[in-house]
Amino acid sequence: MPPTAVNHPLICKLEHSAALSQVERSALEALTLSRRPVSARHDIAVHDNTDRVYLVMSGIAGRYKTLRQGNRRIVSFAVPGDLCRMHICGPSTRDMRLGALTHCTVVDIPRTRLTELIETHPGIAHVMRWLAMMELNRAREWLVNDSRPADRRLAHHFCELLVCLQVVGLANENSFELAISQADLADAMGISQVHINRVLQGLRAGDLIVWSKSALTIPDVERLQAFAEFDPGYLDLRPAKAA
Repeated sequence: MPPTAVNHPLICKLEHSAALSQVERSALEALTLSRRPVSARHDIAVHDNTDRVYLVMSGIAGRYKTLRQGNRRIVSFAVPGDLCRMHICGPSTRDMRLGALTHCTVVDIPRTRLTELIETHPGIAHVMRWLAMMELNRAREWLVNDSRPADRRLAHHFCELLVCLQVVGLANENSFELAISQADLADAMGISQVHINRVLQGLRAGDLIVWSKSALTIPDVERLQAFAEFDPGYLDLRPAKAA
């Protein structure tokens, strides 16, 4: 069944910037009709695939780089509604990979088709500029977050995931499915698996999170946000606009 504006994560996300017309929604739906599954622990895209943009429709992916000594560093998570590899423009950005951390469904979008869509529909051009700025803000916040203690840093990641998944209807007020591994969290934090285990134990002991059976629950969202110094303003997620 083709995706619609109700269950289409990209449209749900974009309409937190501005209302889209039915013509614009239909154009985005047509762009994303052909989807493919990607198993967990498999790459969605590697550095030499520069002519496509990748839309995550389901699951959680990670943008990462493998260091010379073999360590992986995840530099951001990608959730449903996220467009990945939009800004590859030279050798310095071509060494990043995009991998499925859980089972994912993705859409491979030719870069030329997306460009044509932006040039044809001013409304889509507007929301794509907003999306690009939001992704830049997320990247900056990840850099700032690296200076926090490990427990507050991880709490910040959980707060961000909650908000981003709420936008596309995949989280309620305080919980969401989180089927990634502790190793994934460790690679996103740049710490060892032993260390991430201790950090998780500390958050659990403080009654800040409950993580079991692939579901993360935050007993008191405001308390976790305060602990993490999390302010969702950088995501610029306004109430969804109606056409």
